[in-house]
Amino acid sequence: MKFLVDINCDLGESYGAYKVGNDAEIMPYITSANIACGFHAGDPLTMEQTIALAKKHGVAVGAHPGYPDLMGFGRREMQLTYEEAKSYIIYQVSALQGFAKVFGVNLQHVKPHGAMYNTALKDAELARAITEAIVELDGNLIVFAPPKSALAKTAAEVGLRVAHEFFADRAYNPDGSLVSRKKPGSIIEEPKKVVERAVKAVKEGLVEAFNGEIVELGVVQTICVHGDTPTAIKLAQVLRSGLAKAGVEVKPVSHFI
Repeated sequence: MKFLVDINCDLGESYGAYKVGNDAEIMPYITSANIACGFHAGDPLTMEQTIALAKKHGVAVGAHPGYPDLMGFGRREMQLTYEEAKSYIIYQVSALQGFAKVFGVNLQHVKPHGAMYNTALKDAELARAITEAIVELDGNLIVFAPPKSALAKTAAEVGLRVAHEFFADRAYNPDGSLVSRKKPGSIIEEPKKVVERAVKAVKEGLVEAFNGEIVELGVVQTICVHGDTPTAIKLAQVLRSGLAKAGVEVKPVSHFI
């Protein structure tokens, strides 16, 4: 049996005088880049530079829209109306589409950021606003979302392709949600453990929760690694080689879904 998976990373999150992450160093080890669109992080110059870097390395480009929350890095939940949420997505994704067009790059996917992502996993109205905005912009775009989430369900309902996402460097709760970053052990930094989890998720569709329970994920098509953690570059490098050694081919998700 042939196993295929994509490795994605949140990038382009520097803005103004502030540098966030290690974009140039991590880019060679991933296949899809989720680029911040200026609301939770990023700015026009950073968006432009990140797309150029992705193109250089043959990495697929996606939009990473979030709440308008620079102070909280988009990790604080906001109460938005359907109309507000939809407009925010259209605004951010179309901005990145403009830069992509200039560089002759096709936008591959959309992955909401932080609190917007986490809320859309359970909030059907927010998920609907996000996915309807995306399909109106470009019905060929792929939505990144966890299996069985409201975001994945509504994306499929409006006719979008969905890449089921697994977080290799984040601890899971028994219900399949991610352990809060505020809790100890929520970020997994041991390379060997990250690789073992990723291989199990891709080949068996399973992950062990923080309490030892086994969570059924289903088919996993893209794996997220975070670029702003201290061991991010090492993790991405080891993950890429570890998957290859386990017989898992790594390529942009648009190549196989």
